[in-house]
Amino acid sequence: GIGRDPSEEIKVLPEGRYDEIIMVKDIPIYSMCEHHLLPFIGKAHIAYIPDNGKITGLSKLVRVVHTLAKRLQLQERLTDQIASAIMDALKPKGVMVVIEAEHLCMAMRGVREPGTCTVTSSVKGAFRKDQKTRMETLALLRDLKS
Repeated sequence: GIGRDPSEEIKVLPEGRYDEIIMVKDIPIYSMCEHHLLPFIGKAHIAYIPDNGKITGLSKLVRVVHTLAKRLQLQERLTDQIASAIMDALKPKGVMVVIEAEHLCMAMRGVREPGTCTVTSSVKGAFRKDQKTRMETLALLRDLKS
């Protein structure tokens, strides 16, 4: 993932009229914590609202996650980088990214608490400005949990 622009993974498909929330959830993440050089493992959830009908293939969103997760990372930065790459490439009305992950540094060293989950979010555009849209998206994420 180093030296690769994740927004180049996204190909814009002008599909016309779709302007509702598009969500891809439970994208597996395997990354390395840059502080401890130990893995963190979890799932990413991405939602965006197209503008002017510009959408992308769903697998392209997964590719953005995988490209950025291959780098030494902080979960907080990874979350924001995914959202920013999608905003840059698609220019949607808004993007929301939520990542939940277990950090092995918490399980193996320090506090030694396996199973703890860290949740981060990055909210841009319409999701930041419109509380109703934000809450609808979080409800979809919660209600669709397997």
